[in-house]
Amino acid sequence: MHSVRQRGLAIALALLAVALIGAATTQHELYRYLFADRLAFALTIAVVMLACSLLTWLTTFDRGRSLATIRMDWFVPALKKLQPHQSPSHSLVGRWLRKLVPARLQSNHATKKRGLFRKVLRSLGISWLASPVRRVVQGVTLVVFLVLFFFVCWPYSAQPAAPGKVSLGWASEAVDQQSGEFVLSRDLPATNTESDWSVTSGDTVAVVDESTSEGTSNSSGSRAVGTFIVVQGDPLQVRLAPRQEITSQWLDSFLGGTSSYSLHQRDPTEWPQHYADNLARKEIIPAETFLILDPLVSLSTAIASRSWVWSLVSAAAILFVCVLIPRGFCGYLCPLGTTIDLFDWAIAGRTKKLRVAEDGWWVHIKYYLLAGTLVAAICGVLVSGFFSAIPVITRAMLFLVEPLQHGLTRGWRLNPSVGIGHVVSILMFASVLCLGFLRPRFWCKYVCPSGAVFSLGNLFRLTERKVESSCIHCNKCVEICPFDAIKPDFTTRTTDCTMCQSCGGVCPTHAIKFVERWNIVELKIKDDPPTKETALGRRGFLSLAAGSTAAAVGGIGLAGVTKVGGANLADPNAFRPVRPPGSVPEKDFLEICIRCGECFKVCPNNVLQPEGFQQGLEGLWTPMVEANWAGCDSSCNACGQVCPTGAIRALPIEEKKVARMGLAIVNESTCLPFAGLQACDLCVQECNAAGYRAIEFSQVGTEIDSDGLPIEGTGYLAPVVLDDLCVGCGLCQTRCFAINVKEERLISESAIIVKAGDDREDRLNSGSYIELRRVERSNLTPVETVVTPTIDSTDDPFGINSSSSNTGDHPGF
Repeated sequence: MHSVRQRGLAIALALLAVALIGAATTQHELYRYLFADRLAFALTIAVVMLACSLLTWLTTFDRGRSLATIRMDWFVPALKKLQPHQSPSHSLVGRWLRKLVPARLQSNHATKKRGLFRKVLRSLGISWLASPVRRVVQGVTLVVFLVLFFFVCWPYSAQPAAPGKVSLGWASEAVDQQSGEFVLSRDLPATNTESDWSVTSGDTVAVVDESTSEGTSNSSGSRAVGTFIVVQGDPLQVRLAPRQEITSQWLDSFLGGTSSYSLHQRDPTEWPQHYADNLARKEIIPAETFLILDPLVSLSTAIASRSWVWSLVSAAAILFVCVLIPRGFCGYLCPLGTTIDLFDWAIAGRTKKLRVAEDGWWVHIKYYLLAGTLVAAICGVLVSGFFSAIPVITRAMLFLVEPLQHGLTRGWRLNPSVGIGHVVSILMFASVLCLGFLRPRFWCKYVCPSGAVFSLGNLFRLTERKVESSCIHCNKCVEICPFDAIKPDFTTRTTDCTMCQSCGGVCPTHAIKFVERWNIVELKIKDDPPTKETALGRRGFLSLAAGSTAAAVGGIGLAGVTKVGGANLADPNAFRPVRPPGSVPEKDFLEICIRCGECFKVCPNNVLQPEGFQQGLEGLWTPMVEANWAGCDSSCNACGQVCPTGAIRALPIEEKKVARMGLAIVNESTCLPFAGLQACDLCVQECNAAGYRAIEFSQVGTEIDSDGLPIEGTGYLAPVVLDDLCVGCGLCQTRCFAINVKEERLISESAIIVKAGDDREDRLNSGSYIELRRVERSNLTPVETVVTPTIDSTDDPFGINSSSSNTGDHPGF
């Protein structure tokens, strides 16, 4: 009768899960409203329900064990001597495994002789023998974390797209009035080489006008007219159908027959997208997966910014999963916990001289730290990045291991210098590991505020660890428990238990089971032996009151100190770092940025580097553009794609290209042409090569004769920045610093520097940067502009040695 009810419950749960999936994915207006932006969470609930259904169904096949509705035993039971009529495997899965695994690999329960399987696991350690599933999942999860960080977030495997073939020497012939097709012809046939492409019908081509200024400029000065379909193609004549609207200016030029055209397999004015495409190709799962699963990251960010943070959905999803597997993230998935396990095994566990007692004032630190973090967030200061588990391990990998990867693969000289922020982070991570000398996994047990969130989530658990009356008080479960989750009477501290099931694997009487929360079958007597613990915990009411008060005062005090010595946004002369493209306004940025370091890792050439204490504690580890080191690549939008909180918006590459990070400002007192020292066009070359064309030339220093006429050959062309085209990428500053400062030592600092500020940058919480640029340009009043001469970046019009311009010992080259 019991099994019939169980199977009915399993079927009901499965049907509810299917209905939920259908409701979440339907197009019905009501359900779209209910599940808008919540599909992932709805699917998580459905998956948990399906898992409960499956576990309930499988539990009905148990033999020789006390009744349970859901049994979640995946540990390897201790080898126990059995009678011939007794089965060593109770579950359906266990019985199947015993049939499939060769007998020589299995243990002999009659003689208690270990089989090969148990021998191998025991050689790895007692915890591997007790709970191999947990250890395997931990290992796989750590590998996934490392792959996401060191492979998916490694941008240097990207290669620029090939330029494509070109067909040269075409001239306008006619426009077909009926079809609207354009006819081009030429005198010489195609040579079918890479430099002279023979187009055929059906090809898509980009037409480039080589002799007019109409169209969109590329780095070589040629102009793209538009994209066409080849309707008919032969070596001397082609007919083209436009794929987009053709401007009246170019149509007049075409009909005038004065232009020379080339046909390109790819639009040469198109921005390269190799970094953006490379990240998208490698991101089978999001690179920031672990960060968005850390609930403290999302929760504190939402509180500090008083806004909805998209990763809250993922945090809610993992918390809901932990309803089925209480605090399972800590026991199975957290890469920091696994790293601490490895450190304890290799180093900290070798000595016990510094060990502290199990029962001390420190046992509830994680709750007080969580409370202090949330109080600080309520005051508008985000400090969870200092203590949350995943930001801690991510920064550690960034500052400790990433320089090794960078140095070994690209060269040690390309590693940025170590700053105070690096040192502080490394010392904090070392402290986390060294806590293991006090007790194994001390951080996870007593300190981690992310773990405290999951511990509170355990209050809503569906399953838990239970101990049956066959317990013989051997204490083996207490000794192996990695989370101090077992009381002196061998029952469970439910808020600390992670369902790692190591205790179940060492219990000699098989008295431990992992079942539904309401299971009370054959349980041992509580408080035997006496635990002397109260409902308020091991330190009682006074400890709770003192700790809570300290947490509140500490959170408020930390928020106050951070604000007093912080960014000081009201002062126009205060330090203003250049932030990544797509960053939200500075006040919101400081409240949302979790300081995880993911954007640093994914940034090509280390353009983004961690801020030190220029903005006090408030700005520590936040990303800023270091343009003296490198400039922001026009083909990369990776930083926004991996940001877990939206401090850097995930912009499409087209939006990122026009998002202003700052404004390049020329220092006329040090700029070589302005100072009359020598000609220089480094910043113009770099800006044109990137496709921005935001720097023009103005004639300066021209000498005049006695008649007041300019003397030919005197003066220099000096750079002038066009404010409406400059996006503050810093490429110009990088080039000037690398050549004129670092290599040639002509000036002491870059003569063109990108600066941020309210009137120099775009910092939008939402909306389109493209639309912002369009509105700005539509409101411009026509003014006289300086004529920019056409410059081929392959030439050297000022007599500057080209070899010296391209040998900089710098990542920008």
